[in-house]
Amino acid sequence: MTDPIRGTRHGSAPAPLSVLDSAMTGTGQSAARALAGSIDLARLADRRGFTRYWTNEHHAMPGVSTSSPPVLLARLTAETSRLRLGAGGIMLPNHPPLVVAEQFGMLDALAPGRIDLGLGRAPGTDPATAAALRRGASDADDFPRQVADLLHFLGDDFPAEHPYADRVYAVPGAAQDRLNGLPPAPGRLPVWLLGSSGYSAQLAARLGLPFAFAAHFNPRDVVSALRLYRERFTPSEALSEPYALVSFTVAASDDAREARRQAGTLAHAMLRMFQRKSYLLPSPEEVDAYPYDTSERQAVDSWLTHVPHGTPRQVTAHLNQVQRDSGADELMIGSVGHSIQARLRSIELIADAYGLPDNPR
Repeated sequence: MTDPIRGTRHGSAPAPLSVLDSAMTGTGQSAARALAGSIDLARLADRRGFTRYWTNEHHAMPGVSTSSPPVLLARLTAETSRLRLGAGGIMLPNHPPLVVAEQFGMLDALAPGRIDLGLGRAPGTDPATAAALRRGASDADDFPRQVADLLHFLGDDFPAEHPYADRVYAVPGAAQDRLNGLPPAPGRLPVWLLGSSGYSAQLAARLGLPFAFAAHFNPRDVVSALRLYRERFTPSEALSEPYALVSFTVAASDDAREARRQAGTLAHAMLRMFQRKSYLLPSPEEVDAYPYDTSERQAVDSWLTHVPHGTPRQVTAHLNQVQRDSGADELMIGSVGHSIQARLRSIELIADAYGLPDNPR
């Protein structure tokens, strides 16, 4: 039986490879076009032997279209056959744990054994939008309890003294099967914790869960966070040994200059966020024409150091070094750029560079 957490390494890749997608919606592009690109990307990842495709939750950002990962994942269950599909992640403080358990229980019923659930504690948006999502304040310190409730809903194993025990059920899920007289499923839906600091690394270690580190936000701390996770890991029913994934945003092209231009669109979008403006993904031509002042140019150049970009050989060399330095068990890459075609080509080039198989559906 295939391990639901540990991926399979192909070709010359130093670790199993996976794909992260935000359905980027560049200026002049519709959400319909961006999401059609996401479907094409998932099909490509399925064909080329990537381990998983994850999409992340963002709100009130004109540059992305993934406000509801479960909706996109439901579509992708019918568009793929080998690929693990998941959220990387669901921002749990935005949602009642029961709702998340029900949504991913439905996904698991649609594609048994192919669904992952990654959880984050950030809002995935600005404070005002977070307040609108949550209908009030949310205490970040409540995240461990939210995770615990979600795990109990998925496992149908609330302690007898808990007020939800034998009263509140996540349907579809393990409780529904039990009440309908079915034997327990062979394994619970894999839950991952996400983070870009030591906080989630320590919580994932304490709960014995797989950990995904967002190096596209904080590449400097990847080695220390993974070391902390491994040193403090406690085996659990879900995972006997630590398993850590590291995610990067990349831009690969046959032309290194074009890769930099595509990566520059993301750097400009991040500059806008630093300036408390909306997250817009401009075209390379708009970036080229923008009159940067000295501080803005420094901010863009600094962010570009977070995005491995260049020829496939240059990008894979960077990924290989990160894997060697951190010991990551899996690498996840998010392809960036204004053009959907450029993002798809970037993933294909990396697959070719590592010699990943090309499996017709």
